[in-house]
This record gives sequence, structure tokens and C-alpha cells, in this order.
Amino acid sequence: MTTLTQAGTASRGNALRRFNHLVFVKIGVLPLILVAACLFFATQSSEFLSGDNIQNVARQSVYLVIVALAQMVALVVGGLDLSVGSAMALASVVGATVMAAVFAAFPDAPGLAIAAGMGAGCLSGIAVGALNGFGISQFRVPPFMMTLGTSSIVFGLTLFITGGTPVYGMPGDFGEVFGFGSLLGIPVPVLFALVLIVALYLVMNWTRFGRHIYATGGNARAAELSGIRTARVQFACYLMVGVITAIAGLLLTARLDTGEANLGADMPLQSIAACVIAGVSLSGGQGRVGAVVLGALFINLVQNGMNLIGIGAYTQTIVLGVLLILAVMADRIRQRVILAGNN
Repeated sequence: MTTLTQAGTASRGNALRRFNHLVFVKIGVLPLILVAACLFFATQSSEFLSGDNIQNVARQSVYLVIVALAQMVALVVGGLDLSVGSAMALASVVGATVMAAVFAAFPDAPGLAIAAGMGAGCLSGIAVGALNGFGISQFRVPPFMMTLGTSSIVFGLTLFITGGTPVYGMPGDFGEVFGFGSLLGIPVPVLFALVLIVALYLVMNWTRFGRHIYATGGNARAAELSGIRTARVQFACYLMVGVITAIAGLLLTARLDTGEANLGADMPLQSIAACVIAGVSLSGGQGRVGAVVLGALFINLVQNGMNLIGIGAYTQTIVLGVLLILAVMADRIRQRVILAGNN
């Protein structure tokens, strides 16, 4: 009898371990909570699963998806970036200012103004990424402190450029094409996001540089001993973060039709939350592009659902913070399951 009891206990223990491995390692908790959230909001609002609302969520999710992808690169390489919101604002302000100036000088050449503004905005993102990458890779400044300091500097710079007022005067074609335009029935911002998703997936999974990113984030010392120039990898990653974030800032500027100094203020928290919910490890070396896209969609789905059922903006901020804490807890549990499985 005792033997049968012990065998039953061992069987249940094995089943529990297999379940934990399936949920926390193979599948992850994200698909489960995504389905649960959809079911909950669908029962609370009949509009939640309507075609118009799903399309609206897709449009709104573009900017967070892009920034979350950038944040994933920083996290996988073993850091993080708290300056993504300020970098978006700087790209918005610089791009809008240059665009308006060129359009005022050459009113018959809106394409030239748009190209100049978008180029200037991307260059501002490169500058922010280079500053972060240089401090982190060359002077070993902790990413938290480096990007926090950069965020303050860049935010002050955007206020200095604009005086705290929005920037107007951009060509109308900019907003019509890059904010609300469509190609083959697909919104242009969504096309940008799809291109970035595919490009980053290929870089992270099918290139030597992508393998170096994961190796550097997983164990920088071991990567160096293997011949990987980790400082260069870190610097290049933060350049990528800066450029990708700037693209998000320019696309959002096109949607708003104005350059804003306070653009993307909530993006650092939301992008980190999307990544951690998607299983990107805060310790570096782990993260999948597809899961991060789902994480960003989940954040926007939750916000959209809360809007539909009448939950206020302040309460939504609380809910987002709770989700981030729970995601970090789930990430810690996942790490323990992985370690237990390896042992």
C-alpha cells in the first residue's frame, strides 16, 4: 500500500514538473494570460471582439510593438534602455522641426521635406544610441544609470528645442501617408512594423551578430573568451535601439501631425513590461521576437479592454504596474524551472 502511495505521489510530481516545463519553458505564460484577458473583456463588452475594434488595436499597437522590439535588443544583450521615451520625443521634435523648415523653404517639394525630416529624426536616434552604447560598452556604466541619465539629458534637450510648445508646419502628405495611409489595404505604420519584425527576427536568429548578442547577454565573460568583442556588440545593439525607437517616434509624429516634447513618456515602462511578459529575461541572453510582439499586443489589448469597460486612466496605470510585477515573478519562476530541469 505504501509502495502504491509513493508511486502515485511520484507520478503526480512528475506530471507537475512536466506541466511546469510546458508552461514556463516551452509555451510560456503569455499565451495563457492573453487568452484569459480576451475572454474576460469579451464577456464585459460586446464591442471588444468586433472587427473595427481589432483593427483599432492593431493600429494602436504599432508604436509599442516597435519600441518593445528595440527594448528586447537592449535586454537580450544584458542591459535595458530607460531612454526610449525621450529618444522618441527627440526624433519627433528634430524630425518635425527640420521637416517644417525645409517645407517652408521649398513648399513645392514636400517629398524633400519629408525625407530630410525623417533622416534628421533617425540621426537623432543614432546619436542617443551612440551615447548610451559608448558609456555602457567603453566605461562600463551600468545600463540603468546610463540610460536614466541619457533620458534626462534628451528630455531637457527636446524642451530646449521646442520651448515646451508643439512643432507644426509639416507637409500634409507626411501625416496622410505615414500616419493614416494604406498600401494594399494594410496601414503604412503596420507595414513598417512588419518589416522591422521580419528584419529583427532574421538578425537575431539567422546571423552571426544575433548569436553574438545572445552570447554576450548570457555570459559576457565567456563570450569574450570565445573571441566575441562584447563591447562592439553592446555598442551596436544600442545603436539599433536608437534607430528603431526613432522610427517609432517619427511614425507617431505622423499620426499626431505635430512634434511633441512629451511624446512616448510611458514607453519605457510599457516596453519593459511587454518584453518581460513575453519571457525576455532581465538577466540577458533570452528573448524571442515573436513573443515580444505578442507581449506588446497584450498590453494594448488590456488597455483597450479597460477603456471599453470604463476603467479610468489612473487605474490603468496601476494595473500595468501590477502586470509588470507579476511578469517579473513569472520570469523568476521560469528561471527556477529551467535550472531545476537542467539539474
